[in-house]
Amino acid sequence: MSNILELNQVNKIYGNKKALSNITLDIAPGRIVGLLGSNGSGKSTLMKLVAGLLHPSSGTIQVTGKPVGLETKSLVSFMPDRPLTENWMKVRDAIAYYRDFYADFDEEKAREMLDFMNLVESDRVRHLSKGMNERLQLTLALSRKARLYLLDEPIGGVDPVARGKILDAIVRFYDEDSSLVISTHLVNDIERIFDEVVFIREGELVMREEVETLRLKYGKSVDEMFKEVYAE
Repeated sequence: MSNILELNQVNKIYGNKKALSNITLDIAPGRIVGLLGSNGSGKSTLMKLVAGLLHPSSGTIQVTGKPVGLETKSLVSFMPDRPLTENWMKVRDAIAYYRDFYADFDEEKAREMLDFMNLVESDRVRHLSKGMNERLQLTLALSRKARLYLLDEPIGGVDPVARGKILDAIVRFYDEDSSLVISTHLVNDIERIFDEVVFIREGELVMREEVETLRLKYGKSVDEMFKEVYAE
C-alpha cells in the first residue's frame, strides 16, 4: 500500500536560520507516529509544512502521492498547538463551525466524542479549562474524515487526568486506515500509543525507529532514548 506521507530532502529557511535541514521521511497507512523533540527543534514547522500552512524552501512533500497544496487540504486534519476556536463560541458553535467549513466533518462522530470527553454543548469555550479545551480541539480534528491527522502538542500544559483522557480518545477514535503524527516533548506520558518515533534535533532528523525495536535492540523505552538523544 502506498505511503500516506512522503517528504524528500525538505529544507525550511527563515532569513539566516535553517529551521529544517534535509528531512526525508515516509509514513505508511495505519501508523501512529511520535514526532519528538525539545522546544524549538522544528516539530511545529514540519507539521505546518505538511498541513500546507508553510512552503518548503526546497524539497518535496506529498500526501497520498499528491503535492501538498489545495488538493491535499481535504486529506490532512491539523490540530495546532493553539486553539482554532473563538472564546465567544459555545461547544455546539465550534461543532457547527467545523461542520459548515469542512465537507468531511462527521457530526455524529463528533457528538460521540463529546460524550466520551465529558464536554457539554452549552459550555462556552472561554470557560473551559486548558484540559477541556484540548479535548474539544481533539474532537474537532479527529471528527474529520482525513487520511492524515497532525496533532501538535495535544497534551501540552494539561493535567495528568486530562492527558489520560486525551490519549484514550486518540486510541478509541483514531481511524486505522489513516495515519496520525503527534508532536510532543512529554514523551513518558504518551509513548504507549506510538508505533514508531521520529527524533528531530535542531531541525535535523537524527533517529527514526519502531518502538518495539527500541525496546528489543537498545533495551530502552522511548522516554529513555529521548533523554539520551537530547542530553545537554
